[in-house]
Amino acid sequence: MCYTRKSIMDNSLKNIISSGISSLANIFSSDKSSTSILGIDIGSSAIKVVQLKKKDGKAILETYGAISLGPYGNADIGTVTNLQTDDVVKALLDVMRESNVTIKNGIIAIPSSSSLIFTLTLPDKISEDKFPSVIPIEARKYIPVPITEVTLDWFVLPKGSESTENNIMSPAEKSLVPENKTEVLVVAIHNDILTRYQEILKKTELHSDSFEMEIFSNIRSSFSHDLAPVLMMDFGASKTKLSIIEEGVVHVFHIVNRGGADITKNIASSLSISFTEAEKVKRNVGLDLNSNPEVADIIRLSVEYILSDANGVVFAYQKKYNKNVSKVILTGGGSLIKGLKEKTAENFHTEVVYSNPFFKTEAPAFLTPILEISGPEFSVAVGLALRQFL
Repeated sequence: MCYTRKSIMDNSLKNIISSGISSLANIFSSDKSSTSILGIDIGSSAIKVVQLKKKDGKAILETYGAISLGPYGNADIGTVTNLQTDDVVKALLDVMRESNVTIKNGIIAIPSSSSLIFTLTLPDKISEDKFPSVIPIEARKYIPVPITEVTLDWFVLPKGSESTENNIMSPAEKSLVPENKTEVLVVAIHNDILTRYQEILKKTELHSDSFEMEIFSNIRSSFSHDLAPVLMMDFGASKTKLSIIEEGVVHVFHIVNRGGADITKNIASSLSISFTEAEKVKRNVGLDLNSNPEVADIIRLSVEYILSDANGVVFAYQKKYNKNVSKVILTGGGSLIKGLKEKTAENFHTEVVYSNPFFKTEAPAFLTPILEISGPEFSVAVGLALRQFL
């Protein structure tokens, strides 16, 4: 594992990719720590926190909570924000206090929308010890800013032949990537983003030895033993993130510039109501034509736009690797729209499930129904906290 970074980033980025690619089957295989840990997911419209403690090889849910960022920018709850660091710090401190967080050890997720994730195909003749000099040169084709302004990390993707030898994939499903090529998953994060998160940690007096990309936290909390390709659709407020994961490794990542807040804006505009009222209408109606045909049709158009993009991503993956997606996992607060699961299943003709990250934790039985419903919103925060127990 290698990465490039400026000297001021020495403690800010530690195994951005490798931490997320740890075996999901061995989450509690070691007794690394018996202390509590806080997972912090700072989104564009809300902050979610989850505090877990390891006890007898199990992750015990101690507390969790969320807070909308809209009011901190004099905007409605649920709106997409671009707050100053001090406002984010205030919101984070507020949600920690209101959730009765009792610790200062935490891990913050870096939003996928604040980074670039892409795959490079390199000749096999280039050895891995040459990657630190080769990858930055190749990455310039994908990065719209000077390479010196970003931090890079990468991971060599397993070859299709390796999976076949392990009886995971039949010869007919073998990857179409040439045998003499090596695929490398690359993550690029702007150094300004890392500096911002370091400042948040400092001002909240939180202690953390690393950050993590939210996509890897999502995988850790949402996956169990899935070996076949899975499409994960993360419906956020401002964007929808599409990832195709195989054996716990991200092979494709794509962002659709449309999210839950866009749907709410469209409803507010069409019905001439406030954003807050439109948000309530969206949650109550969803894709149910019998409830309110006009609202359902507005939501349907946005959902179909996202699904159309997803179809293109899946088709490109199938064409490149000669493999089909076996399941779809819905995550993110926007995925809770009524009827979305059924609409997605109809589109892909495959199994569709909601992320249920709290399934990997122990909590009082009376909380189970609530945790199942809120699970998709807390997938990243739970995944971050689970990382500490690897």
